[in-house]
Amino acid sequence: MTTAPLGWTGIVRLGLVQTALGAIVVLTTSTMNRVMVVELALPAMLPGILVAIHYAVQMLRPRLGYFSDVGGRRTPWIVGGMALLGLSGVGAAVATAWMETNTAAGIVLAVVAFVLIGVGVGATGTSLLVLLAEKVDSRRRAAAATIVWVMMIAGFVVTATAAGEFLDPFSSARLVAVTATVAAAAFLLTVVAVRNVEGPSKPSVPANAESEAEEKPPFREAFAQVWSEPRARRFAIFVFVSMLGYSGQDLILEPFAGAVFGLTPGESTKLAGIQHAGVLIGMILVGIAGSSVVGSRLGSLRAWMIGGCIASAAALFNLAVAGYVAPDWPLRGSVFALGVANGAFAVAAIGSMMGLVAAGRASREGVRMGLWGAAQAIAFGLGGILATSAVDLTRFLSDSSVAAYATVFACEAALFIVAAAIVTRLGPSRAEEPPIRLLQPGQTYAAGLDQA
Repeated sequence: MTTAPLGWTGIVRLGLVQTALGAIVVLTTSTMNRVMVVELALPAMLPGILVAIHYAVQMLRPRLGYFSDVGGRRTPWIVGGMALLGLSGVGAAVATAWMETNTAAGIVLAVVAFVLIGVGVGATGTSLLVLLAEKVDSRRRAAAATIVWVMMIAGFVVTATAAGEFLDPFSSARLVAVTATVAAAAFLLTVVAVRNVEGPSKPSVPANAESEAEEKPPFREAFAQVWSEPRARRFAIFVFVSMLGYSGQDLILEPFAGAVFGLTPGESTKLAGIQHAGVLIGMILVGIAGSSVVGSRLGSLRAWMIGGCIASAAALFNLAVAGYVAPDWPLRGSVFALGVANGAFAVAAIGSMMGLVAAGRASREGVRMGLWGAAQAIAFGLGGILATSAVDLTRFLSDSSVAAYATVFACEAALFIVAAAIVTRLGPSRAEEPPIRLLQPGQTYAAGLDQA
């Protein structure tokens, strides 16, 4: 039995899972970060290492995706991953509170909690994207990617605002209570959101033992099969390179604005807000233009990926030049343009990921999505470290903050150019050329894709 593609209501329901995920993550990576550094006066390196651990653990995404492939269902991994994420988020809050009286024991518990946070994020995020790819019509993938990511950002915003109200006056007990409340609400929201969305499980009994061995090989073999697929391998490299350039700017943009343009902490924070507003606009732009919701798609997702990468490179080169004419350069406009370009490329990449996940050997969708998720997580973990280290090293060698930031921005721009070149070698996905025909009465979604 094959279920029909998800409508807009179904897409929004799955987007609620990303909202729930974002609600827990923002507490662990932002709120607890601040508590450790400010209230507990611990080194800033500590939360930095903990966040890096949660990214490093997401190298397990291919294996987590493999488990959902073998089981044939994504929902248990989404719900189970969210349960683990919620429990480990509460564990991280308890660890932070414990640091107040026993720093060493609190740090040990925090390391364990952030390892489990990485596993929870990986299990939920990987299976959710595969389920979206399986259930969303190709003509709606750009819009679906936009909806899901905007809802995740909404989770950041709503949780940060609400938690901020309940955390004052601050105490460790309040931190644990607020985190537990958010985790419980996120889990319940996830259970309600995914209920009956996936439909019946895939047939688990193969025709014979030989087909069973082919469908469910050991993980190493399944991963090697996916890595041997040129398109999957190139897309993983594209994700790593582009996300390395994307994440590298996060930790240096505000320091650049302060050191080179003389902006105050409040002004540089507002600058980050301008960038994030641009990201949202870029996402929405591609979501509308890249989907059939406007009557016909205005360019393929592949074209938007290439254009977004080139535009991101141009915006970063723009910032590299900006430092040399500060403070006369229109910095806010440049940062907004960077945000729009980043948002456009990111949503196009996510939409393409959903389209390419089934382009290869069958029953490897989870491994494929896990590979790309791991590439993204590794790039995010390395991006901030490499960018900040490069700024320090270049500033030491050149004795110039302007030259240091300009060099790093230029390197990030070069990464986006390389990423655009990689996309040109991917070729169009099945979801792009030729266009998907409308399903005929009685025709299954899978059959419609096969005829495209």
